[in-house]
Amino acid sequence: MKHYPAEFKADAVALYRSRPGATIKSVAADLGVNTETLRNW
Repeated sequence: MKHYPAEFKADAVALYRSRPGATIKSVAADLGVNTETLRNW
């Protein structure tokens, strides 16, 4: 299991929230993380 720094997690969530209409799947793919990982953050 890969561990991500807290700052990366916060930035990833902020990125998702800043993209109206974006899906978790698309943002996760852009960041190279698993969809469920991003969803859990």
